[in-house]
Amino acid sequence: MGKRRRRKMAAAISSANWAFVAAARRGGRPWGTIPLSCSSGPNTRKLVLYSKPGCCLCDGLKEKLQAAFSLSGPDSLHHVTLQVRDITTNPDWERAYQYEIPVLAKENSDGKEEILPRLSPRLSVEIIQKKLLAAFS
Repeated sequence: MGKRRRRKMAAAISSANWAFVAAARRGGRPWGTIPLSCSSGPNTRKLVLYSKPGCCLCDGLKEKLQAAFSLSGPDSLHHVTLQVRDITTNPDWERAYQYEIPVLAKENSDGKEEILPRLSPRLSVEIIQKKLLAAFS
């Protein structure tokens, strides 16, 4: 990865982190339901990340998702909101995902969740962005 690309990714992560720091300062949970987009219309789609505290794979994916959501351009995820769910707060989630986290799911138009294929930790932010866009098209 080149210097320029690393700087771009670091800037994207830094700007995305600001939303989470601001939420924590307001007394909210930094990894709760946080829209990472500006739109909230009828075309808004929902992505759910099942995670738990202390999960390094989960933390790595959260960082990459933050960076992917902060990228602009024709492939931006401006119409998608991300909700992070702590599986330790719900026995059903914990039973279902305790050995699988991090788990990404998209909410379909009927309100049902569809589990998405696992994203490799080695994927670039740009590839993650493209895969998420493909999942919603």
